[in-house]
Formats: sequence, C-alpha cells, structure tokens
Amino acid sequence: MRKTLYLKFLLAYFIFGVFGFIVVATFVNSMTMEHLKYEKADALYREATLIANTYASDLYNNETSLDTVKKQLDALDTYLSANLWIINPSGRMILDSHSPVNVESETVIEGFDPTVTEKSYYTIGYFFDSFTQEQLSVFAPITSDYKVRGYVVIHYPMSNIISSCNSLLNISYLMLIILFLLSMIILIFFTEMVYLPLRKITEATEQYAAGNMHYEFQIDSEDEIGYLAASLSYMASEIARSEDDQKKFVANVSHDFRSPLTSIKGYLEAMLDGTIPSELYEKYLNIVLNETERLTKLTNSLLTLNNLNTKGIMLDKSTFDINKVIRNTAASFEGTCKNKTIAIELILTGDELFVNADIGKIQQVLYNLLDNAIKFSNPDSIIKIETTEKHNKVFVSVKDKGIGIPKDNLKLIWDRFYKSDLSRGKDKKGTGLGLSITKEIIHAHGEHINVISTEGIGSEFIFSLPIEDDGDRD
Repeated sequence: MRKTLYLKFLLAYFIFGVFGFIVVATFVNSMTMEHLKYEKADALYREATLIANTYASDLYNNETSLDTVKKQLDALDTYLSANLWIINPSGRMILDSHSPVNVESETVIEGFDPTVTEKSYYTIGYFFDSFTQEQLSVFAPITSDYKVRGYVVIHYPMSNIISSCNSLLNISYLMLIILFLLSMIILIFFTEMVYLPLRKITEATEQYAAGNMHYEFQIDSEDEIGYLAASLSYMASEIARSEDDQKKFVANVSHDFRSPLTSIKGYLEAMLDGTIPSELYEKYLNIVLNETERLTKLTNSLLTLNNLNTKGIMLDKSTFDINKVIRNTAASFEGTCKNKTIAIELILTGDELFVNADIGKIQQVLYNLLDNAIKFSNPDSIIKIETTEKHNKVFVSVKDKGIGIPKDNLKLIWDRFYKSDLSRGKDKKGTGLGLSITKEIIHAHGEHINVISTEGIGSEFIFSLPIEDDGDRD
C-alpha cells in the first residue's frame, strides 16, 4: 500500500488534468464555435433586416439613389468588417460594398438559390463559389407590395470567428492550467496530512508484525488518522507490556521451581552416593518433603490465579458471618503464633456481621493476609484484625507491627512473584503470589483492597465487602 496508494492518487490527478484538456479541446471548442456563429449570425441578421427595410427598400421604390445606398453600405462594411450585397432574386448583383458602382458591367451569381439556408437565416460556405474562403452569409429579404424584390446578403469571414473562438479557448486553457496548478495544493495536503502519516503507520505495523513491539512513532494529528496511530501505538505498548510480563512470569516461575528442585535433586543424589550418612536421612528427607510442599503450594497458587482470571464463573456467593470466619482463620494460626510469641487481637463489630461473598475465597484472603502478617512481624508483637461497618460496607483490617514495606515497593507488592529484598531475607518459602491472589479475589467481588505501610513500623491491609441486610438473610 505504501508504494501504490500515492502513485494511484498521482495517476488520478494527472488523468484529471489530461481529461480536462481533452474536454476543453473538444466539447468546449465545439460549443464555443456554435455559440459564436449563432451570436454573429443573429447580429448580422438584425443589421441585414434593418438595411432591407430602409436603404434597400427605398432603392427599389426609387426613393433614393445607388450612390447614396452605396455610401451607407461602405460605412457598414467598415463597421461590421463584412461584405454587404444587394442582389435580385435571379442572382444579379445590384450593389457590392467591396466594388464600385458599375451599371454597365453586370455580375450574376450563378446558381443563386435563397432557400439554401434551409429554414434558417444564414449559411456557411463559399456562397455559390463566390469566395475562396468560407463565409458566414446572412439573408434578409427586401419586400415591397408583399413581394420579394431582392435580398440583402452580408458575408462575414469564418476565419474571424475561428480566431475569436481560439482566443476564448486560449483563455480557457490558461484558466485550466491555473486551476490544475492550484489543485496541487490538494495533492500537497494529501501528502502531508494523509500519505506520510499512513507511511508511518504502515512502517509501524511492519515493525510490530516482525515482533518489534517497542518500536515508537508519533503522528501529531487530532483527526481519525491521529486517533488510529494513537490506538495502534497503545495496542503495541500493551502487547509489549504483556510480553514483558509473560517473560517475567516465566522467569519467576522457572526460578521458584528450579530452587526447590535443585535442593531435592542435590539431597537425593547425596543420599544415593553416600555423601549423607544414613543416620541423617530423616533430617534431609524432611527438607525434601518441605521443598515438595513448597512446589505443591506454588502449583496450587498458579492454578488459583489462572482460575481467578476467568471472571464471572469462579465465585459462589452466599451470606455468612465474617466475624466467625475471622475467628476460625485466626485460630488456625495458633501454633505458628505460639512459636513466634505473636498475639492476635480481634476487634470485631458485634457478635455477628453478615456479608454476601464467596466464603471460601474470603477465607483464602484472610489466610494470605494473616500469614504475611505473621511472617513479617517481630517476635513479641501483636497483630490486630478489625471489622467496621460504614456506608453499607464491611471493612476488614489486618494490621501488624513488623518490618513494613518500603514506599517505592507499595505499588509492586500486588504483582505476581514480587518479593521485596526484605521479604526475601525473612521468607524463604514464599511464592510471591499470595497478595496477587488476594487482589484478584477482592476485585472479582467488585470491591477494593488497600495497604498502608511504614518501613520499620508495620503494615495494614484493608479490604471491603458488601454488607448483607437482615431482611435479605435466610
């Protein structure tokens, strides 16, 4: 398209110019000639009629002399640039504006026939071989007592009419050339506003088709082409971002799978080749078991994320007591909290607080948040879980007094496989998927989750759920 569209437009432009000249040279030429002939014939016919009704009529009625009429014809000859005749119906010449009066020498037009005009008042030709050049000849009858006594004939050279026609055509050609040149503005406008942006867009699509999604281009236009370019650029950036995320995802998955697999392989090989003595088998088998549990947890988390990405089919909503779910989830961490000397404080609104959500998914959210809070809390600290009711929403807060999250990392904690440097130091078994799963679950409910954190002081995660009215509860 880049090579042919512009050539097609140029070809159409020049074809337009050629056909313009052809139309002027044929149709306009013909119409102009016909118009000039008709206009000239009409003007000469009025003059011939006027002469026939005055000077010529007086001559035939013997009211004036030949010399007087000849002087009038000579004057009109100069004025009209035409040859004026007065002839009899038989073709005998009475007066000729181009010849002196000579009564002794008789001139007769052989074959003269006044009906040669064929229902018109003029004819074009050599007028019965009287001229060597074509003439426009106009007839006007001279009548007296209701009889035709003669004719006034005016001959005008066709070469004069052709010359006038050519002059008008030259003006038409000049105007056509001017219009053709002015129309180049359209060509320039098309080139700058349409063709060049299309070339950039085409080049960009070729780059994107070749896999170069980071190719950048810019079109400064606010019309449809500019919108198309912006949409294409945005699409490419989204694809590039998706590809980068995919590469990062594969790299993270590979890393998180490779580490435990390497440990498992290393310990098993050491046990088989005798590097690890048999009395230590139980210790290292427990390590291998922990690594397999880590792989199982990572696999289950990936499957959970994949299912959560399929919106609209994974939620099984019901009405349940969120306070009861919080108590049960907190109780499941009793042993872990005892080992780390961490206390969990529950500040719940009322004995019962009903919400409408997927109870299994909300249990997973609470488990992930509480698990993180315990992992990153300092010994002998307190984790607070609080529920509040506001604006027909239930807000659940999980607050710890742990290592906190650096400010620059707050927007990154929701990314899959993300682990801050601090978390990598404290949590060797984490998959980096817990908060990502948590966010997906809350968003699937049409709700929001936020985090407030200060490094070295602690973090607080707050999410909302729709409250269930008493009237809507079974």
